Amino acid sequence: MIIGLLMTVFSFNYLKGINLLDKSRTFSVVYDNVEGLTPSNPVTINGYKIGKVQKINFSDDGTNKLEIILLIDNDVEFSKSSKAELYETGLIGGKAIAIIPNYADKSVALDGDYLIGTIKPGFTELVNQRLSPLQEKLESAIQNADEVMLTINRVLDEDTKNSLQKSISNFENISVTLNEATKNINSLISDNSSSIDKTLKNIEQTSEKLNVITENISEANIKDLIKNINITVTDFNSIITKANDGEGSISKFLDNDAIFNNLEKATSELEMLVNDIKSNPERYVHFSIFGKKSKKN
Repeated sequence: MIIGLLMTVFSFNYLKGINLLDKSRTFSVVYDNVEGLTPSNPVTINGYKIGKVQKINFSDDGTNKLEIILLIDNDVEFSKSSKAELYETGLIGGKAIAIIPNYADKSVALDGDYLIGTIKPGFTELVNQRLSPLQEKLESAIQNADEVMLTINRVLDEDTKNSLQKSISNFENISVTLNEATKNINSLISDNSSSIDKTLKNIEQTSEKLNVITENISEANIKDLIKNINITVTDFNSIITKANDGEGSISKFLDNDAIFNNLEKATSELEMLVNDIKSNPERYVHFSIFGKKSKKN
């Protein structure tokens, strides 16, 4: 009976994941949310399985936190300040707990100790973290696009739409006209290409002749012209100098007051004569239709 009772207890604990013959250790971790963790999920260290999740219970402090019992069936040692990190084992959402040792702490965790519980963001959570700002920007862009469309609809009333349609129709007509004009110009150029070539050749020949003429003028005529201008200026300066010095007839004419007075007197007498002719033309002009001589005064 005793042996049977012992076998029953052993089998019952074995089915629960507890091997009474092994030197297993248990550690406790508290989480706010286990995110789908279940008993028998693996416990690893550096990716190597060292145990499994034995129990998941609500804590006794009334906070609805979850207390996880970890069964470590390996004799590996780690510090009391090591972390028990809850993480996803794959894309399908499997969960496990990884022991993150604190090698700076030399105190060894003993059976029944509590470990620090942390949660590593999973793939889904990381995607949500990246998509949330993008979603906000997308929603803002859609809202702005809606506002723009509403504004456009308010601006584009029926009259404006009709005007735009007419403008587009006119633009199409202008495009057709431009195409026809371009075809006509191309045809004209094609038909008169020989004449255009001759004209361009004549222009080129004329330009060459003008260049030759310009070179000849610049090389010969301009030099002679400048030389003659210099001679003329020199002679004119000489005449001015002589006139200023009282030499020659010009200086005498300019400096002699009698000549000026005589000219003024002659001009006055000539003016009197012209006035007398206008007043008494019969004294100076004799004219008769019948050829009769006028009486002498």
